Amino acid sequence: MAARTAHVALVEDDPVHAAIYAGWLEQAGHRVTVYATAAEFRRRLGAGSVDAVLLDWTLPDTTGLALLDWLKHSPHASLPVIFLTGNDAEADVVAALRAGAEDYIAKPGRMHELLARIDSVLRRAGVMASVVPVIEAPPFRLEPVPRRLYLRGELQETTDREFELLAFLFRRAGRIVSREALLAEVWNLSADVPTRTIDTHVSRLRKKLGLNGESGWRLAAVYQHGYRLERVAGQG
Repeated sequence: MAARTAHVALVEDDPVHAAIYAGWLEQAGHRVTVYATAAEFRRRLGAGSVDAVLLDWTLPDTTGLALLDWLKHSPHASLPVIFLTGNDAEADVVAALRAGAEDYIAKPGRMHELLARIDSVLRRAGVMASVVPVIEAPPFRLEPVPRRLYLRGELQETTDREFELLAFLFRRAGRIVSREALLAEVWNLSADVPTRTIDTHVSRLRKKLGLNGESGWRLAAVYQHGYRLERVAGQG
């Protein structure tokens, strides 16, 4: 099975650098969303459902370290972050890694090295793999190949779409996932398409699998943002 590609957020205010790095990533098959400021990234992050962040050290409205600190205290704290910047002083590298960055790449960078480092970070995060990994989220177990869902050891009946939706949410457990991202990634539909299919599927999964807290997990709607699948303490 071929490796999966990822959705990468590139937080870079220089349009020339942004075009170069986005082009490299897209050549490798990744999807890229460019954010020119920290404010834009914070405002639109929930709509992107990204898998990793490439972050510049200096931004027009804040520092990369400050944005990393915000991210680590947000519902998206598990997102892997790689600094991509011309500021390669040892003290700054150490500060970034201690703050939670996964890697630090000095500009201008080299295409194949950049892509290899990103792939390494994505593999550690479970986003890319030559074999799609089993998802263990007790009391749930999802086996992508073939599609099998177990709840407390018992095989559950799901449609292919229900399974894909649940797997997508479990891979991003604890993070807000927008309706736009679900339509694009699970249904391959544009966000402009008017549809209630997400609501219908979410409602069905809640009832079928106890995703109202009964199973130890809650699939909650986040007003004006989307959905978040979260573990319920003391349940399951």
